[in-house]
Amino acid sequence: MRLLWLIPRAAPALLRHLIAYIDLIGLDLGRAQREFAAQLVMSAIVAICGVFAVFMGCLAVVAYTWDTPYRVTAIACMGGGFLAAAVAAVVYRSRATRARSELFGSLQREWQEDRQLLDHLMSSSNQE
Repeated sequence: MRLLWLIPRAAPALLRHLIAYIDLIGLDLGRAQREFAAQLVMSAIVAICGVFAVFMGCLAVVAYTWDTPYRVTAIACMGGGFLAAAVAAVVYRSRATRARSELFGSLQREWQEDRQLLDHLMSSSNQE
């Protein structure tokens, strides 16, 4: 019964917490959007520059070895280089994915803390 008397007194605090949760959601979404946009722009720049560099390098190797017996060897080495670059890109991407911050991470932490506090308050009010 005492819990019913506590509800009107707790309502302003609960409302403040609700507003704080909404603010945290906004902050988390803004941070996630900035991180995603930065990754997208940098990925596009790297991809475009990388494609042009690879094309020019391949063209230079083929032009240099065209009339030599090393033509096939040069093409095979370029294929091996592309494979090594692909493996390095996969490793880098997996590390970058693990390092990224969790969406709504701060909201989840605050919610867990508030849940523990509410559980403690509820158990102490039930004992009285």
